[in-house]
Amino acid sequence: MSRYAGLEMGGTKTIAVLGTPGAIIDRVEFPTTSPEETLAIAAHHIAAWHREASIRALGIASFGPVRLDTAARDFGTILDTPKPGWRGTRIVDAIAEVFGGPLQLDTDVNAAALAEARIGAGQGLHTLIYLTIGTGVGGGVLINGKPFHGVMHPEIGHMRLRRAADDSFAGICPFHGGCVEGLVSGPALQARFGVHPSTVALDDPRWGLVASDLAELFANLLCAFSPQRIIVGGGVSVHQPHLLRMAIDHLPERLGGYLGPVTGADLRSRIVPAQLGNDAGPTGSLYLAMAAAGD
Repeated sequence: MSRYAGLEMGGTKTIAVLGTPGAIIDRVEFPTTSPEETLAIAAHHIAAWHREASIRALGIASFGPVRLDTAARDFGTILDTPKPGWRGTRIVDAIAEVFGGPLQLDTDVNAAALAEARIGAGQGLHTLIYLTIGTGVGGGVLINGKPFHGVMHPEIGHMRLRRAADDSFAGICPFHGGCVEGLVSGPALQARFGVHPSTVALDDPRWGLVASDLAELFANLLCAFSPQRIIVGGGVSVHQPHLLRMAIDHLPERLGGYLGPVTGADLRSRIVPAQLGNDAGPTGSLYLAMAAAGD
């Protein structure tokens, strides 16, 4: 039976896995610290697995922005990330030093979208969006079952939104201030509330402002991509499930009837929580490995 390896590199933690999608036989988690330390640990585990028994292929699912064009001179390089110290890191080169077999790179959210489409909340669908709302905000887009790439890849977390008229929170993104990530990520919520979001009462009116931002994002995505489903994962969505419900409640008004008679019930079937949880990215990295092997 073929063995694949996968690497999900998130902004907070990195997960290395061995096995096949849905059947992970070994898994190692460690913090995403400096590029040198993080990639050394990842390379160590991949090399050890490969020595133990040959790995058929490797998939890397990385936080971004990252260069995905295999013809580019800087393929596999982290670009203008807000994560300190990582800009210019050549992640593919570092891993290729210990694994010379087939390898495929994509974003962590595109990989998670693949996993949710195959064995999660998007089964049977060919066009969907996976959003993660946690330390950052990212979005993976599948069109006709394949991850969408353009000049780069979607950077949904850095879209700008129409804000509620009474919302004075400026946002925290170092590049854009009040973009999606600067408004609704975990650190953004901490900055908005001044305390950890888990300590804020559910009836605090400021949650309505956050839900308004999310509703704007959902409306834009529905109009731009017409996805069959938007799947929402990440720590904020897990620990603050009321936000998703509140945002969906705002949506009929935001859409203004433009997409037809869309009720709350319709929208709750199109915008759903992720099913795979913390396994979405690692499982997606194994699907990338399978694609690299041509399997």
